[in-house]
Amino acid sequence: MSDFTLNAPQGANRKPKRVGRGSSSGLGSTAGKGNKGQQSRSGKPGPYVGFEGGQMPLYRRIAQRGFSNYPFKKEYVCFNLVELEAKFADGETVNRETLKAKGMIGKVVEGIKVLGNGDVTKKLTIEVDKISASAKAKIEKAGGSVKILSAEEK
Repeated sequence: MSDFTLNAPQGANRKPKRVGRGSSSGLGSTAGKGNKGQQSRSGKPGPYVGFEGGQMPLYRRIAQRGFSNYPFKKEYVCFNLVELEAKFADGETVNRETLKAKGMIGKVVEGIKVLGNGDVTKKLTIEVDKISASAKAKIEKAGGSVKILSAEEK
């Protein structure tokens, strides 16, 4: 027998409730779910979020006003100059294909933007959708060139 035998305190471990095992068990018949109704049924646990018992839900009662650009928004994958400096050699081109080849972007990319955090010492040719003014200045100062792609070139 060891000195550190651990036991749970008295009453900590209880047997699970066994429902639906006959009327004499105390949890037979409706098995603790009450009589009829949505909560007593098996399967899907309940209605959708925002369901108000058949009443017109709040999100449908309130009128939609104005315009939302959400369905049309374009998300850009952003890269700082620090990342490009580390991954690309002198004289290389930075575009969608080379970024994908180096594993920096996945399959679906709506747009690529270069930001100006860090410094560039290499002469890089940048072909992206957007670029910040500070990044453009730093790249051109290092002897590189910047080309902003239009919708037709993508």
